[in-house]
Amino acid sequence: MAKYIGAHVSASGGVGNAILNAEAIGANAFALFTRNQRSWVSKPLAQEEIHTFRSLLTERGFDARYVLPHDSYLINLGSPDEETLTKSRTAFLDEMRRAQQLGLQMLNFHPGSHLNKISEEACLDQIAHEVNGALAQTEGVTAVIENTAGQGSNLGWRFEHIARIIDGIQDKSRVGVCIDTCHTLAAGYDLSTEQGYEECFEAFERIIGIQYLRAIHLNDSKKDTGSHVDRHEVLGEGFLGKAFFSRFMHDSRFDDMPIILETPDPTRWAEEIRWLRSL
Repeated sequence: MAKYIGAHVSASGGVGNAILNAEAIGANAFALFTRNQRSWVSKPLAQEEIHTFRSLLTERGFDARYVLPHDSYLINLGSPDEETLTKSRTAFLDEMRRAQQLGLQMLNFHPGSHLNKISEEACLDQIAHEVNGALAQTEGVTAVIENTAGQGSNLGWRFEHIARIIDGIQDKSRVGVCIDTCHTLAAGYDLSTEQGYEECFEAFERIIGIQYLRAIHLNDSKKDTGSHVDRHEVLGEGFLGKAFFSRFMHDSRFDDMPIILETPDPTRWAEEIRWLRSL
């Protein structure tokens, strides 16, 4: 089994450009936005754009299983505000449909925030309900929940939060998890030591189940364990440290899934990918 490594590359000028940008950094996996991540509504994907993306993917030797589209940052499926929730529901469904049109198998999303207006439990149950709605209207795309750093009222930073969402999803075959290593450390799981690393993934296995792990966002962290601050750092230059990445690269649990860099300096992605492979 192999490691499939890439970065969250730009799709500016058309989604097909993401493939060329991934190829340019020596990636065999990548993430992208399939629409403007900072607006609620985006124009539909043109048939020509869909065709170009699907053709290029095959032509350049990428496999759809290792492509991880990310939804808009505006979406909050746990929102207590009816207007925001309605917009989020529509946008999330659009994101799922875009992934389906492009022949992709996953959509990565941040669970949501309660904004201190509803309970954590009510928020988590609402997120599951909204995901169920989107899954019922699409096919072939797995909704992949990303763990968070726990900034503000964001949920999904404890594995128990994610387990509760999964528990509320009817089609368990179409829900998964993306672990962001920076968020995990910031949330209080100390991945920087060998013991902390083992305890973290044992907890993941026990609380969520390793069968739900579908992807990794591989980032170092500018802030220390339990900071609840989401600040990504260049690999090996933050609080996770170089030993973590060596441990990670030798861990077969992370084979055969997209491993995506969202580190802050895109000019170093090719170098970071080469360094990871050298480990």
